[in-house]
Amino acid sequence: MMTTAAMTTGNLPPAWGDGLLVCKQVHDVTADVRTFVLEPTEPRLFRHDPGQFLTLLLDIDGHPVERCYTISSPPTRPDLVAITVKRVPDGLVSNWLHDHLTPGTAVRARGPLGQFSLARHPAPKYLFLSAGSGVTPVMSMARTLYDLAHPVDVAFVHSARTFDDIVFRRELEFIAATAPNFHVRHVLDDRGEQLNTELLRETAPDFLEREVFTCGPAGYMEAVRRMLSTAGFDMARYHEESFTFEEPVDEPFVVEHDTSQGFKVEFTRSGRTIDCDAATTVLAAASRAGITLPASCAQGICGTCKTTLLAGSVDMQHNGGIRPREIAHNKILLCCSTPLDHLVIDA
Repeated sequence: MMTTAAMTTGNLPPAWGDGLLVCKQVHDVTADVRTFVLEPTEPRLFRHDPGQFLTLLLDIDGHPVERCYTISSPPTRPDLVAITVKRVPDGLVSNWLHDHLTPGTAVRARGPLGQFSLARHPAPKYLFLSAGSGVTPVMSMARTLYDLAHPVDVAFVHSARTFDDIVFRRELEFIAATAPNFHVRHVLDDRGEQLNTELLRETAPDFLEREVFTCGPAGYMEAVRRMLSTAGFDMARYHEESFTFEEPVDEPFVVEHDTSQGFKVEFTRSGRTIDCDAATTVLAAASRAGITLPASCAQGICGTCKTTLLAGSVDMQHNGGIRPREIAHNKILLCCSTPLDHLVIDA
């Protein structure tokens, strides 16, 4: 069991940013899911919003690799931070973490990052919908509400393959048994169960009135969006999160070229200059030109492809992977930035 840290007041240490984290404990959650409990090497509290994520910066077999993982622990326990990782067949990073991240091992991380959090969308009633390892961000939210004895109504519906594959099953059952207005429902594939509006109405008859947070595989979230929209749900109150952790996209946001608006992009470190039109992201153009740049989510979320824009301007449509103060200092995310004129980039 992870010990709940007491909240302190006044003279708080600075919030953790980028640096080393040391593994303190490893918990087996299911047969192929583990929680890794981490602690900053410097004395400080780890502050984050429930639902945010870390980017791990690893060296695997001599190659730098970066991956995003949601923080599964709540900010109400700030001395430690935890990520919960499913071992993916042939997954480079998940297998390395399961095999090598043991107590005493240090890893470098960046964060916290991300906009997927109930802290940004306060509401009297929530509906959490998750599938597989997508449970981690909403579990951080559930733990936060429970720790604070927050008087909100929560309906938590989680989809899994089998009973044994339910991540955090015992803890969710405990929260549901001890917290007023917290309801848990599991949807199991091997029992022929399926998430649909009828099941939602059984679990939360007022689901159309709730703030919805969803995380899971892309197909799952697409089905949830379609289900809610068909039921007449106000999609302005729908929020989702998804990463492709083990298969970074080589050519993200590829669209048809608009050759009438071509620009030059100069990379100062490599000395390369490429062409990039106004409808293609800088990362996609670089990839097609044979230039390999650090990248992970390819969705403007993780911040892995963050770099400095030395000249020119871009249209950047990010999803929380960059902070306002970084933008003010000419930082951009290559995966979601398209050129507005000729660019010079520190990469």
